[in-house]
Amino acid sequence: MEIEYIGEQLGYGIAGNLFVIFAFIGALLATLSYYLSFKTESSKTWRNYARFWYAVHSVSVISILILLVIMVFNHRFEYYYIWQHSSTTLPGYYILASIWEGQEGSFLLWMFWHIVLSWVLIRKAGFWEGPTMFVIAMVQVFLASMLLGVNVFGVNLGTNPFILLREHPEMMNLPFTKFPDYLDRLTDGRGLNPLLQNYWMVIHPPTLFLGFASTLIPFAFAIAGLLTKKVKEWIIPTIPWAFFGVMILSTGILMGAAWAYEALSFGGFWAWDPVENASLVPLLTFIGGAHLLLVYKKRQRSLLSSFILIIITFVLILYSTFLTRSGILGDTSVHAFTDLGMSGQLVVYMLVFTLMGIYLLIKNRKLIPKEKEDEHISSREFWMFIGTMVLVISCIQITFTTSIPVINTLFNTNFAPPEEVVDHYNSWQIPIAIIISILIAVAQFFKYQKTNSKKVIKHLVISAGISLLLAVALQFYFEFNRIQYSILAFASIFAVLANLDYMINIIKGKLIHSGSSIAHIGVGLILLGALISNAKSETISQNVLDVDLGKEFPNQENILLYKGDTVPMDKYHISYTGKEKEGSNIRYHVDYFERNFQDKSLKKAFTLSPVVQTNPTMGNVADPDTKHFLDKDIYTHITYADLETLNETGDPEDYQKARVDFYDKGDTIATSNALLTIQSINNLIVNNEYNLEKEDIAVSLKILVIGLGKQVKFAEPVFIVRSGRIETIPAEIEDLGLKIDFTNIKPEEGLELSISEKFKNKKEFIIMKAVVFPYINILWIGCILLVIGSWIAIVHRKRENKRLAT
Repeated sequence: MEIEYIGEQLGYGIAGNLFVIFAFIGALLATLSYYLSFKTESSKTWRNYARFWYAVHSVSVISILILLVIMVFNHRFEYYYIWQHSSTTLPGYYILASIWEGQEGSFLLWMFWHIVLSWVLIRKAGFWEGPTMFVIAMVQVFLASMLLGVNVFGVNLGTNPFILLREHPEMMNLPFTKFPDYLDRLTDGRGLNPLLQNYWMVIHPPTLFLGFASTLIPFAFAIAGLLTKKVKEWIIPTIPWAFFGVMILSTGILMGAAWAYEALSFGGFWAWDPVENASLVPLLTFIGGAHLLLVYKKRQRSLLSSFILIIITFVLILYSTFLTRSGILGDTSVHAFTDLGMSGQLVVYMLVFTLMGIYLLIKNRKLIPKEKEDEHISSREFWMFIGTMVLVISCIQITFTTSIPVINTLFNTNFAPPEEVVDHYNSWQIPIAIIISILIAVAQFFKYQKTNSKKVIKHLVISAGISLLLAVALQFYFEFNRIQYSILAFASIFAVLANLDYMINIIKGKLIHSGSSIAHIGVGLILLGALISNAKSETISQNVLDVDLGKEFPNQENILLYKGDTVPMDKYHISYTGKEKEGSNIRYHVDYFERNFQDKSLKKAFTLSPVVQTNPTMGNVADPDTKHFLDKDIYTHITYADLETLNETGDPEDYQKARVDFYDKGDTIATSNALLTIQSINNLIVNNEYNLEKEDIAVSLKILVIGLGKQVKFAEPVFIVRSGRIETIPAEIEDLGLKIDFTNIKPEEGLELSISEKFKNKKEFIIMKAVVFPYINILWIGCILLVIGSWIAIVHRKRENKRLAT
């Protein structure tokens, strides 16, 4: 008998599935129609058909997004995707962001941006509409297939966001889905991952996916040029699109870096995470390709290299999609999705467009002119090409290391990823950054074709001299401990000053011509800020109490704060004053005091309130708080807080819930009023005190107990194995209100202790980490200038194109 489920609204699913089908069919028919529009004589007719079907596709994709927005805000948990990513307790902006937390939603976001950009292209493309839109519509076919959720000849095509919870493979066999009123039994959805509950989640993914989408337009122009055998004409209309893409993709990546720095407790803004790297590499090839497009526009050189870099940029975006969504990086990246069974589909997607580019390049190789002579060493195009090749070397190194899990899977090898990831990448990328900085300092002073080198040297010598003096000053001030840091300091300052010189003395401060110089200044400041803030970051939260916090919380990096106590930390004195609960967040308030040197009193300077997000389903997450100064940031987060006894109350003589953990000999354990040190492990023989028998196996721990009043005591809990059963004899210290139970021994984990404290002597405490990042604002100023400069450059290129067209 078929179950009639109560409360389900199936109309959303019916409409959603129809729109998914229309989106796929519309993209497929638009692809065919656009192909025929430039391959047959009835071009206008086929173009009209193509526009109609692409409109069907566009409306369908937008309708899917609108449906998901309605469903998620109405908490339609009968649909698995809504249940999996949202909950009723989330604020509205996080509910919206939950749509693109999952793979299906992020594919939709990607398609949406393709649609927005492609309709702008349709309005302005003219002749290029047919061949470019053929490529774009074909890409949309593959993306739309990721939402189909159908099985074709045993192969799964995509995952459907409109599948019902009770029909999802993970849920369909669970007993509660058999109840007609199962929907009423669902108290809430799983909710957004705590790591992603940040305002950056609302703006970073849409910006990043717009950056991904923007790589498709230059790729489409490159393929269109090969398809129509107009291998030169595609360059001019592509340049503004390329620099627009560079600007947006850079912005998206820098937003991610800001998010990591501000909220994700990664200890900095860039951790060389594999998924971060997978986005960075196509940006670098995109930058190289965009600059070579300028070289061809000015000097009709490097056409083949332009084709290769523009094509490979889009292919690398597809490769990053594979890395992120196939699950292959699950053990090496905090950003990667779990595998939803689409790995094969993603590989096909990547191979189709890779092979398309390779085939068309080989087919049209004779049409692509070869340079009869090399560029002159004093020409701008020579140094731009050298810079591009340096970026390519950077990409090869990053891609190889990032792809170690892929290489091991494909070739059954056992390459180990580097143990010290940051040091490994820095050892390669710092020398590359030095070269790039010097190139962006000097290259613009060269003219296209040939330049008087003496004039260039005359311009650069002042900037280089001042840069050297400033770099020496920085070395004395910061005492960099590696020579490459000092050289990078010089190179990045040189990039800034040389571009300032170029703006003032060469282009005479004309803003519309200053875009590239402003962007280059931004790059120099980013590198300088990254160098100083990372190389000279300092952990200031060394523990000052006579307590060993153990291996998990090293004393050199963590400070123990009892509520109400004031302790020194660096140039401050700090005091933990208490906590407050705000929904699922617990906010811990820490006051910072500065000493008045006249009367030696302490004056409150500021308060920081790092947060712990509590989430029983996905685990708790520390959300840092940062104090921003002009010359530094003080970055703090909670590394330990007792959440289990947060709301416990009881008789003062009763014991609270025990704290259970594994320890080793020599470990020191902090309680609210004492320090416990495991001094020795003793095997006990027959002992009347413990009523031991010959067959018993008994072990005791000798634990040194030092109270806050410096009273010294010893405790000896006992662990017994008797007739195959485990028995324990706890040790109680009445005047300290402590009970220590030795509950297990596991060779791989250590000694399990259960420590209980009485309510009367419980003293609240936290363990906190604080890091100072000096001069981080230099980096953020650089980010802003990079975006502003890129935008000015785009406006300038568009004006140039209009001038050339008239």
